[in-house]
Amino acid sequence: MTQEKKKVGITDTTLRDAHQSLMATRMKIEEMIPILEVMDEVGYHSLEVWGGATFDTCMRFLDEDPWDRLRVLRKYLKKTKIQMLLRAQNLLGYRHYADDVVDAFVQNTADCGMDIIRIFDALNDLRNMEKAMEATKRVGLHAQATVSYTISPFHNIPHFVDIAKRLAEMGADSFCIKDMAGLISPYDAYELVSQLKKAVDIPIQLHCHYTSGMASMAYLKAIEAGVDVVDTATSPLSLGTSQPPTDTFVTALKDTAFDTGLNQELLLEVSEYFKGIRDNYTIPTGVALGVDTNVLLYQVPGGMISNLVSQLAEQNATHLLPKVLEEVPRVREDLGFPPLVTPSSQIVGTQAVVNVLLGERYKMVSTEVRNYLKGLYGQPPAPMNADLQKKVLKNEEIITQRPANTLPPEMEKAKENIKHLMEKEEDAISYAIFPQVAEPFFKRRKGLEPSLAAAQAKKDELKEDKTQKDLKLDLNKIGAVDPSLAVKNQEGTVVGYPV
Repeated sequence: MTQEKKKVGITDTTLRDAHQSLMATRMKIEEMIPILEVMDEVGYHSLEVWGGATFDTCMRFLDEDPWDRLRVLRKYLKKTKIQMLLRAQNLLGYRHYADDVVDAFVQNTADCGMDIIRIFDALNDLRNMEKAMEATKRVGLHAQATVSYTISPFHNIPHFVDIAKRLAEMGADSFCIKDMAGLISPYDAYELVSQLKKAVDIPIQLHCHYTSGMASMAYLKAIEAGVDVVDTATSPLSLGTSQPPTDTFVTALKDTAFDTGLNQELLLEVSEYFKGIRDNYTIPTGVALGVDTNVLLYQVPGGMISNLVSQLAEQNATHLLPKVLEEVPRVREDLGFPPLVTPSSQIVGTQAVVNVLLGERYKMVSTEVRNYLKGLYGQPPAPMNADLQKKVLKNEEIITQRPANTLPPEMEKAKENIKHLMEKEEDAISYAIFPQVAEPFFKRRKGLEPSLAAAQAKKDELKEDKTQKDLKLDLNKIGAVDPSLAVKNQEGTVVGYPV
């Protein structure tokens, strides 16, 4: 049988999701610049370069202005479309922002040279995607509407196809299946893509993490079913909790009906370059290479398991991980089976840890769980536990409208609060999204506080002096926790770690 020719597009995630998944989003712009012009000649469908956790991390850990990073990337990537990941009404943060913040963010993103915005909502609540999609279309960018793929009694192929139809009607330019936990099986991928190609007349893209070990097989079956684009990463930053390797897929499809047409010699140059960059970082073997079958049993993404371990380690309770993994699906069911992706993964995971540590379910709930139960994050895929809502909310009114409708404008207040540190208008956008991160960054930028590098050097010096004076270390308190990764609420309470 002769296969109809269909060139498959490749979106390479090396500059965003790959290093977010493997290296806590720590790759610096100066480590990217030397290879950008080579990557621009490869022939990718697009390069994912921004969004997700990069915005926060640039200011918090790298002393970089995320907007400047985007402009630099655009400067060097003249031929290739660049894209970003946007958490819909959450933008790049962990709560909903007012519509005027969404408008300002998307407009400035367009002004800095973005081409494609991939928009998703953690609950697949399409109301939360409306504003971001409208704003993206209004400024002339490609709006890639996205569904967060998961498995539950309420999630099946007809459900996802229905979402795709509704998003196409909302003006989506393309549709992405975002499988953040690596749950989609090869034959489900084939069936889902087959039905999507019949149901909607827009390109279909598949984004999988390799966590479960099924992603490459799922890609091949999806390609056979007619998927238009798949997401991969250069081989040194692939596999594990990242994506399948670009190099391998280009070779596997070469001289077939699905030949990508990418320049393999340049891909080899890209791969060799990032081998050197990878050596600058310590990547745990389990993250970089491991296949985590826990994800198939508990549907907990690999990165989320690491976060659970971190939270348990802070309480010297890592031995409770099996019980927490068993508790996560129960909490998820109580909350209406949300897909486990930021911020719902933090909400569910942290509550599971609290339930196990206290030995009683929902004896204590976080502000985020309360807000979730109240409807401030949107409508979950399935009904929430009514008894739990009543226990936590008492007689509080549950929000049933689009959550952002309850938010007053925020941009003018942000400008007023940060005017003493502003150097450009976009600083107000950064502050509106991450006030606790942006303000210290602006102070360091003005020289009002020491740079992160200087502060760390001083910290290391003091640490060395203390070690010389007191070598009595409590090994029980040493865990694999990086407290600086903690996501805190407005009260300063740790609610989780980014996935």
